[in-house]
Amino acid sequence: MDRPPDVSGSEIYERFLALHTREGGLVMPNAWDGLSAQILADSGFEAIATSSFALAASLGRRDGRHQVSRDEHLAHAGLLARLTGLPVNGDLEDGYGDTTDDVAATVNAAVEHGLAGIGIEDTSGDPDRPIRDFDEAVDRVRAAVAAANGRIVVTGRTDNYLQGRPDLDDTIRRLTAFAEVGADVVFAPYPPDLDALRAIIAAVAPTPVNILVSVADTVLTVAELRAAGVKRVSLGPALYAHAMGAVEEAVGALVRGDLATATTGMDFGRIEALLGRSAR
Repeated sequence: MDRPPDVSGSEIYERFLALHTREGGLVMPNAWDGLSAQILADSGFEAIATSSFALAASLGRRDGRHQVSRDEHLAHAGLLARLTGLPVNGDLEDGYGDTTDDVAATVNAAVEHGLAGIGIEDTSGDPDRPIRDFDEAVDRVRAAVAAANGRIVVTGRTDNYLQGRPDLDDTIRRLTAFAEVGADVVFAPYPPDLDALRAIIAAVAPTPVNILVSVADTVLTVAELRAAGVKRVSLGPALYAHAMGAVEEAVGALVRGDLATATTGMDFGRIEALLGRSAR
């Protein structure tokens, strides 16, 4: 590992990392605004994350194309951390910027905004070359780990499967390299099946593995994922999509003239109570 030796780590780093290494790990749902974050905190979740997709969509932009700036994402993530008092993992795409110095600057800024974790993807934002070359991807994670210096949990992520590159060997090669340069957690969204997930977990052990909802061919329960060795379950934009589905159903009712159905939802007193629990 390339992390500097004898680094004790900050309190928030140790607190967040401990959730990954304990028996059963953690479920880490993704919020997209202050109210959704407070719902998750009030429900007892011990850590939450941003979703680059949900944040971009909430701003009317596309994910994975560098259409949301680093400052916008960090301000959003910092708000969720302040509101809830929970460890927040920033889904900060490729670390923002072309160079390893840019990645290091993003990590330092994430620490300053009070984040507990940060994800660094091997994506490029370029539709013609969506996945960075192996050496470049590893160098960017290495730079993130060096900048983190025991202050923030670093997740090294490959988006091979999301970008139409169903190569398990390359996925394992990348995740193993991320772990070797010091990533605290590794992550490959949507491995094709449970056998592939188990192969990934075995290859990078004892580094904790995150899974996005489940494997590609089925939706497993949290208990089944834990039994396979997964240490962190995240939901990405799934909750946001669920909420937007409810909005679309309500709009459909409104189009039909059904005001009763269109105006059902969370009680305003409940909303006020949730917003009043702010950790600010």
